[in-house]
Amino acid sequence: MTSDPRTLFVPDGLEGERVDAAIARLFGLSRTKAADLAATGSVSLNHRPAVKSDRVAAGDLLEVALPRADESPTLAVVAEPVPGMAIVHDDDDIVVVDKPAGVAAHPSVGWSGPTVLAGLAAAGYRISTSGASERQGVVSRLDVGTSGLMVVCKSEYAYSVLKRAFKHRTVDKRYHALVQGLPDPLVGTIDAPIGRHPGYDYKFAVMDSGRHAVTHYEVAEAFRHASLLEIHLETGRTHQIRVHVAALHHPCCGDLTYGADPRLAARLGLERQWLHASGLGFEHPTRHEWVTFTSAFPADLSHALDVISTG
Repeated sequence: MTSDPRTLFVPDGLEGERVDAAIARLFGLSRTKAADLAATGSVSLNHRPAVKSDRVAAGDLLEVALPRADESPTLAVVAEPVPGMAIVHDDDDIVVVDKPAGVAAHPSVGWSGPTVLAGLAAAGYRISTSGASERQGVVSRLDVGTSGLMVVCKSEYAYSVLKRAFKHRTVDKRYHALVQGLPDPLVGTIDAPIGRHPGYDYKFAVMDSGRHAVTHYEVAEAFRHASLLEIHLETGRTHQIRVHVAALHHPCCGDLTYGADPRLAARLGLERQWLHASGLGFEHPTRHEWVTFTSAFPADLSHALDVISTG
């Protein structure tokens, strides 16, 4: 089997991480897959073979031999229960889920963890829409590390209507994010194009050649070291909120990929970015009435809020 060798320097945000955790974050792999790569001798750290429990330091040279994408198994939705995934709404056309962190929207190359579509299949939901079979019904996605509301379409008609609604920005997408520091101004709009980072294939960045992206935010509550923002997305680019707040030098707490302080993340007990899709509203595709859904903060984010509020 041939491989796709990747060589990069460990970014500051991954200082002190285990090799398997660093690889998982850098290349979007599951922790298990990253550990398997280390176990098979596919990982080197500063030109020496690395095991999964080795610790990385900022500036270390990391070499990983990834399996080539064209040798990956055919993507397919395999029914598998997803613990913690809740059904918020269900009718003949749509199902709205409350996605836990650590779950992808659908199968993808390099991801072997749980997915929303697999969880729905295991629960007996039948999704029948056009497009790639492994992404059927998905009109918008959340990052693996982001929790909250997602809508999946069960019928072809609903899929076409909601896909158009997301494209034309007639969907109300509300998020909450705990970011480091206090943004100035307290209410603002970030209008900055986003593209794939030229130095890291797992990251995105504000760049002139990127795609149009607009994020509206308001400080809902200010703490000593962080602020809770309510965010409304006008567009829906990959990592949009994470990239935009990091560009303001106020990254999401716990988001080491985009420069968050690992010491603060540890104090708050965060193992992922503090970002939650808390509200979703749109015109129902067949009933033609406005429907809204909300999601409470999950336990890990609530705990972090409790800690930060005490100073």
